[in-house]
Amino acid sequence: MKRLICAVALFSALNVGCDMRGRDGAPGATGAVGAAGSSGSTGASGSTGADGVSGAQGVDGKTGADGVNGVNGRRGTTGAAGADGATGAAGADGAKGAEGRPAAR
Repeated sequence: MKRLICAVALFSALNVGCDMRGRDGAPGATGAVGAAGSSGSTGASGSTGADGVSGAQGVDGKTGADGVNGVNGRRGTTGAAGADGATGAAGADGAKGAEGRPAAR
């Protein structure tokens, strides 16, 4: 902030000074003509830099391999037929009842 204030103040002072100089109508004294000096040599122009080398082109990517097809499943074996059930044994004949006793006399 201080820098901004100093810059504005300096600019204002220079602006006022230039404005007052412009109002002064008196022409200044003519400067003395200098002795004929030799002309200064012109500086050589700088050489232009060489262009950079272009980068090598990248290798193309490989194509991905196709996926292998899955193997088909085998058929299941057929189930065996169930065995016939055994025939049940015939029931034994019931025992004959005992004969009654002869009646008492």
